[in-house]
Amino acid sequence: MKKIVVGCDHAALQLKNAVIRHLEERGCEVTDVGTYTEDSCDYPDYGYAAAKKVADGDADAGIVICGTGIGISISANKVKGIRCALCGDLFSAEMTRRHNDANMLAMGARVIDEKLALQIVDTFLDTPFEGGRHERRVRKMMDIENK
Repeated sequence: MKKIVVGCDHAALQLKNAVIRHLEERGCEVTDVGTYTEDSCDYPDYGYAAAKKVADGDADAGIVICGTGIGISISANKVKGIRCALCGDLFSAEMTRRHNDANMLAMGARVIDEKLALQIVDTFLDTPFEGGRHERRVRKMMDIENK
């Protein structure tokens, strides 16, 4: 995954900027959909903007961050084709890629520190989807959108 879109609300601006620096050091092409200040704003706007880029194929994956990661992950998951997983530990980041083929990662800036967040990002980006029996389950998840 080389093209990554990143978005956050005001609570996560500092962590988002650290994630962007980290991604660029990894050689990723980063699109930042905001926010760009610590002025109060609404996380659904940025969760949607990032998810739309992933769903439209403009990015290989997305990373969204708010205070807890909960609201922005829910918002991203409203976009058809998105599988956004809220992760606060390395095991969850690995397994959501291996078993769910997650295409977006959400984190909570008020829940985890920068060091762990960057490790989660690396685990998420470096872990491949296993396929196999998990393909059927991912297909079933995605079929729910069409009902």
